[in-house]
Amino acid sequence: MTIPVQYDTDDADFRQLADFVVTEMRRLQVPGVAVGLWHNGREHLAGFGVTSVENPLPVTADTLFQIGSTTKTVTGTVVMRLVERGLIDLDRPVRDYLPELHLQDKTAEATVTMRHLLTHMGGWMGDFFRETGGGDDALARYVAEMATLEQIVPVGAVWAYNNAGFSLAGRVIEVVTGQTYEAAAQAMVLDPLGMSHSFFFPADVMSRRFAVGHSVSAGVGPVVERPWALARSAHAAGGLCSSARDQLRYARFHLGDGASEAGERLLSPETMAAMQSPQRPANLERQMGLSWLLRDMAGVPTVLHGGATNGQQSAFVLVPSRGFAITVLTNAEEGSMLHDTVVAWAMERYLGLVAPETSYLALDGAALAEYVGLYTARLSHVELKLEEGQLMARIIPQGGFPDVNSPASPPSPPSRVAFYAPDRIVALDPPLINLKAEFLRDDAGHIVWMRTSRLQRRQEAAA
Repeated sequence: MTIPVQYDTDDADFRQLADFVVTEMRRLQVPGVAVGLWHNGREHLAGFGVTSVENPLPVTADTLFQIGSTTKTVTGTVVMRLVERGLIDLDRPVRDYLPELHLQDKTAEATVTMRHLLTHMGGWMGDFFRETGGGDDALARYVAEMATLEQIVPVGAVWAYNNAGFSLAGRVIEVVTGQTYEAAAQAMVLDPLGMSHSFFFPADVMSRRFAVGHSVSAGVGPVVERPWALARSAHAAGGLCSSARDQLRYARFHLGDGASEAGERLLSPETMAAMQSPQRPANLERQMGLSWLLRDMAGVPTVLHGGATNGQQSAFVLVPSRGFAITVLTNAEEGSMLHDTVVAWAMERYLGLVAPETSYLALDGAALAEYVGLYTARLSHVELKLEEGQLMARIIPQGGFPDVNSPASPPSPPSRVAFYAPDRIVALDPPLINLKAEFLRDDAGHIVWMRTSRLQRRQEAAA
């Protein structure tokens, strides 16, 4: 299979990176990829493959992909601009801005703050995707339906990824600015940064070259996933479409001191530093900044996000101390495996950063049996079984994305899992390979939760 490559660089290392991308695309059957890399003050870009297996166009550095949840950092950037204008206080209750807010848990309703929202500490069921129409009232209608969401843990108690919290933050932006969320993001982030190839609305995307999502079916290959667009109510949580070139413009801003390349000061250096400073412990080895995830790699701090939509996966990583950034945009669910290996390759080649080799704990059957069970969450359950002394995991999707009524996809094939630290596991086999999770215990030492990025409640031992 010949994979077309559209280069916008003459860097020899990047050409080798491109060769590796092509190899991974063939291995994983990912139809299209765009990569942008910033290093030593130079921009390197390339597009690989095609936008769609049904209506193929070559991917370029300007092809639009859904970046998914990296949009949350755009929302966070808007919020911090409003903080500096005195329109938002991160530690005031959200109800000060939205008196009409109603949540199932009245303590959360009265006390949840914008800081809780930007750090995924709301505590309610966060994977709530609801089509509330394409009008300017979409977010207001969505927030009204949040009254139905179960409070999983007390507000501020446990970190758990929360899409609904960022939609709520988007609604606060609307109220304090008197604009729609999209108009505020355009005026406060996209326009000042020169992100002219970044759009929220399908009507803007469809007149330009854009990628569609795919999944890979055994014996068939890549198949287009539908629907393409997310609901407008999800725009603040994950609705931006952007190009690799625009994502590097965004990266350069967040590597900087808060001024745009045109010299306009958007945020103070102190606010920029606060966004990339630990606010709360997150999951596994990560910390939570203000909308950014933080993790050390080989002892060097990195700032990251990424996203997943219906058949599209993206990665976005900054290494501020080295002035380095990489974004990898893909149009297949299997793209998550591709961007993991591509980012690791680039970090090693350009920065000499290599994650330490993983070693595994030797646990006998009796020790492993403690973890066997069904762990449930809104979008998917995780089942752990013990088979011939080996702990096995499979994911059982429950539906609910991209809309609350969307049907479930088939369960994943089972994967072996191993413990790399006490109460921490990693999957060893595709398609779950490298997926990590941790177990959270109560004061008596009983396992209550499995946490990937979501909290999955332990139910009962699998038969």
